[in-house]
Amino acid sequence: MNRTTLSLIAGTTALAAVTGFAALTAPSASGDNTDKAAARLPVEQTRLLCPEPSTSDLAETSYTSYTPLSKGTGEGGKAELGAAGEQSGDGTDTTGSGKADGTSGKGKAGGKGTAKKQSDAPSITPKQPGTPATGDSSGSDTPALLGTATGGLAPGWTVQETTEVSAGTGRGLLGTACTAPDTDFWFPGAATSASRTDYVHLTNPDDSAAVVDIELYGKDGDLKSTVGEGITVQPHASEPVLLPTLTNAKQDDLTVHVSVRTGRVSAAVQALDDRSGGDWLDAAADPAPSLVLPGIPKDATDVRLIAFAPGDQDADLKVHLASPTGSLTPAGNETLHVKGGMTTAVDLGDVTRGEAGSLVLTPGDSHVPVVAALRVLRGKGDKQETAFIPATAPVGARASAAGNSSAKDTTLTLAAPAGAATVKVTASAGSEGGTALTKQYTIKGGTTQDVDAPVPSGLKGTYALTVEPVSGGPVYAARTLRADADGVPGFTVQPLPDDRGTVAVPEADQDLSVLLTK
Repeated sequence: MNRTTLSLIAGTTALAAVTGFAALTAPSASGDNTDKAAARLPVEQTRLLCPEPSTSDLAETSYTSYTPLSKGTGEGGKAELGAAGEQSGDGTDTTGSGKADGTSGKGKAGGKGTAKKQSDAPSITPKQPGTPATGDSSGSDTPALLGTATGGLAPGWTVQETTEVSAGTGRGLLGTACTAPDTDFWFPGAATSASRTDYVHLTNPDDSAAVVDIELYGKDGDLKSTVGEGITVQPHASEPVLLPTLTNAKQDDLTVHVSVRTGRVSAAVQALDDRSGGDWLDAAADPAPSLVLPGIPKDATDVRLIAFAPGDQDADLKVHLASPTGSLTPAGNETLHVKGGMTTAVDLGDVTRGEAGSLVLTPGDSHVPVVAALRVLRGKGDKQETAFIPATAPVGARASAAGNSSAKDTTLTLAAPAGAATVKVTASAGSEGGTALTKQYTIKGGTTQDVDAPVPSGLKGTYALTVEPVSGGPVYAARTLRADADGVPGFTVQPLPDDRGTVAVPEADQDLSVLLTK
């Protein structure tokens, strides 16, 4: 193997470990086009972005930063969170906006151009993997956060943002896991109806501006508007975009598509209702013919399915509920027809009927990719509260949920729709004390279980739950947090896809010289 090929392999390996991107592969040196299995190494850097939590003066927000223990990681490393759109101490703009007040300078499409200071950001200082670190903030001044973890704190790093709002639009419990930047996002379940106030939060982690397009699709198709085209998000800044400023149409069920022309951003929808609280609507899994939406609470009083088929082809879906006893078909909603380019919604009512459940969508006669999410209500009358469950990817190798305070207020849901699976769940040490504890579970094929998740012994503070499949079919997971107040059953659900804590890199004897000619 020549020196050029060795240098390319070394460079590819280093880039993959730092960025977390999949490594390049190439045919073997023998020319038989048989690829050798790539090794997996821990990533050396992880970027996470947390949206501005609330504009309410009554908001109380907590953050939990956590990195699970990983084999093969070195010692040291840092995990830091800083304010987006921050100003320097003398008021000089540091966002690249050209404005001394530190705003994004956009104003277009209802963007507020956050101008929060670094001093408004919570102080969170993780010290080592396996132990959570926490921080808190109050009121409406908390900014969006930009985070970077390196070294031993990078693999599987997760940050949970949880907000309690005691009154007003969107009152209740709102939660989201801070996300990595990307270039394409789908959000079925948004709305521009009179009772809703929905924002798309766009956050740019990079040193150059990002240019973003926002498209809205309703029951009759594309709500064409030029207002959502070419939205600029300044470097290291956050831009909340109010959906009703993009269209005059009042729609109860919308699909939002965020695509990035230049750069990359994180994106999340904050969906707030005047009557039934609100929550974060996280991006759904990429369009696919089959989808799983895990973690419907057993006491859900109403469940609404929102689906969208990108493109011109219609999709016919079979609807199943994976329950504790097996796969069931919701009466009257055995199938769903989704017209191409249009958002379709259907009420499933109290589909779980007092048992844990996950919705499973599979293709009928066609294999057309779709995106989907659930809007879930708990409570009745004026004491209802809303959460959203987007379709999600399976756990893969590992996933973690931080910000748990007790077994009473935390529910871990595991689903194995395609076949039985064995799963290991670890409760970390507490943020202020306690010893980690691990349990193992077997989930029967086609079922969903709310498991009796472990809690660290001698718990003080908050803890994280880490899910690791051991054997069997793919596992889907979700974590529900609860916080009841004044008769309102506050809750929020976070699906748990793979934490992308490792990256595939070529083996040392793979010949990548073919890449030099492409």
